[in-house]
Amino acid sequence: MKSRKRIKLLAAAGFAALLAIPLPTRASSHMDAPLITLDPAANSTDVYAFVSQRAGKKYLTTAVALYPFEEPGIGPNKYNFDDNVLYQINVATGGDVAKGRATVSYQFQFKTTFKTVNTIAPSFIGVINAVDDGGQNLTQRYSVTKITSDGKKLVKTKLFSDVLVPPNNQGLVTPLYNQGNSGENLAKEGVSDPAALDPYTKATVYTSQLGYQVFAGQRDDGFYADVQSVFDLDPTFSGPNKPFDSQGGFNVHTIVLSIPVSELGGDQQIAGVWATTSRPAVTVLRADGPPLNSSPIWIQVGRQGNPLFCELVISQKDKDKYNRQTPARDDTSFKQYALAPELAAIVGAPPNLQTNRTDLAGIFIPDLIKVDLSTGPARLAGGSNPGAAPDDAGFSRLGIFGGDTLTSAIQPGFGGGAVPGGWPNGRRFGDDVVDIALIAILSDLRVSPPVIFTGSNNLDRVTANDIGYNKVFPYAATPLNGRNHGHH
Repeated sequence: MKSRKRIKLLAAAGFAALLAIPLPTRASSHMDAPLITLDPAANSTDVYAFVSQRAGKKYLTTAVALYPFEEPGIGPNKYNFDDNVLYQINVATGGDVAKGRATVSYQFQFKTTFKTVNTIAPSFIGVINAVDDGGQNLTQRYSVTKITSDGKKLVKTKLFSDVLVPPNNQGLVTPLYNQGNSGENLAKEGVSDPAALDPYTKATVYTSQLGYQVFAGQRDDGFYADVQSVFDLDPTFSGPNKPFDSQGGFNVHTIVLSIPVSELGGDQQIAGVWATTSRPAVTVLRADGPPLNSSPIWIQVGRQGNPLFCELVISQKDKDKYNRQTPARDDTSFKQYALAPELAAIVGAPPNLQTNRTDLAGIFIPDLIKVDLSTGPARLAGGSNPGAAPDDAGFSRLGIFGGDTLTSAIQPGFGGGAVPGGWPNGRRFGDDVVDIALIAILSDLRVSPPVIFTGSNNLDRVTANDIGYNKVFPYAATPLNGRNHGHH
């Protein structure tokens, strides 16, 4: 009998020692806590949540981006979802929002297969003309399971089974991602019509009979900001090499799920969204095949809610603790950081804005992206590059600070039901979350009327993504071409 080895993965300390993937050396967002940076396939970079509309019906569109800093020009191209990670998007409704407790969760599990292992080219063995054709050696499929509770036990409902992940954008072998269907050209800009999506993406958008829509695959990293300057302790974001988009030119892997609002109990409510990643508590390895886990016990190793919270608000000593805990414990564990954020002093906020920030605590505690489902659909970003779909009329990367608001039917907001058109009321692809956060920190939203910062609304000087977003599902932009891309 061949020997078997048991390896216990302790979420707090042990699992990282098993990983041997080199890390990017750039200072950045996406490196929120020490341990999770050692596990890129389980490291979530951003969560998105916004109200959308399709065929006259309202949806809560959610997304989680994973695997930071995927260099497009790499070989062999082995950035993939991990079969041994449980990816999960969580939604709280009703009283569960304030409690930081999931009302419903959606689990994503992946399975990887190869057409041949007798090659040095694990991902591509020819030009891919259609998803999973003979040129695509590495293929990933996945299932989506809805998890609820009937009060006594968990109820599991399979929403999608064995659906496909498109290939990564290598270049010559994936020409249909790129302008002119040529692997020598830049990736295609985002579109406004589902029919205009590139063939790989279009073929891997799936819709269930209940109306759920799902996509999982490589995408451009849609987060743009000069985060480097924050950790260079440069509050002016200045210098001869500025502005600098720390995420420009990199891809991520992204899961996008549109949930019919009717499945969540209707739109007269606020929902909360966050994502988690988990690994098996015990992995049984064998010499001749994959792990032998049949029914693993999952241990949470990563968490993501609002942008920047773990990275720029929570202190170093508690960052790993954040990734292990649920939002239900945020009030006792992390509220002090939101009430007195160190970042306020770094960016030069006056003393009265450095303490008792109940307005910021209202955003971050518990750390869910709160979305008012009663509004109309969010305005969407396109792009400014040639050939990109234009922004929706009225869209502002600064959300409410740029005059982009929606009207709520369930709360007064800032008067007359006016609520932010983007983060912190949900989060859209294209929201300039760093500038929004800095303006909020430098403003006093505790008083009525609020005192809004009147300085520059372009604080980090990075104002757009490097490629235009799609304005149709899956919204995230085309993955950048490994043969033709830049970093900036």
